[in-house]
Amino acid sequence: MSNIEAFLKASEEQEIVEAIRLAELNTSGEIRVHIEKTSKNDANMRALEVFHTLKMDNTKLQNAVLIYVAIDDKTFVIYGDKGINNVVAHDFWESTKNVIQKHFKSGNFKQGLVDGIIKSGEQLKHFFPYTDDDENELTNEISKG
Repeated sequence: MSNIEAFLKASEEQEIVEAIRLAELNTSGEIRVHIEKTSKNDANMRALEVFHTLKMDNTKLQNAVLIYVAIDDKTFVIYGDKGINNVVAHDFWESTKNVIQKHFKSGNFKQGLVDGIIKSGEQLKHFFPYTDDDENELTNEISKG
């Protein structure tokens, strides 16, 4: 079993996907989770690369959020597009990172991701509320590298 397969059980992955779905019910924003073995280099640069590969930079309001996890590197990055970065408090991503990190340190990866998704979704809802013409621009499935 690879590190990626061992990181989360299938049932935990489904709970994360459901958390994304629920968070996006109240916002036009988009949230994705990407998990891979290693970033090979700088995790921030890799997260940006994944963000573009997943076409998260193509959302209408530039309000997509990526939670990128490199398992073997024991690191993760939260990357928000311009639209959301321009409106959240300057310490928002750091406080979201702290929520996730608290769970990751105790080995509770699923709950860390779920809590990070919920916290991101609350800000997306606040600044980018759902409207009748909203459509889900990106899949909610976890991508893996």
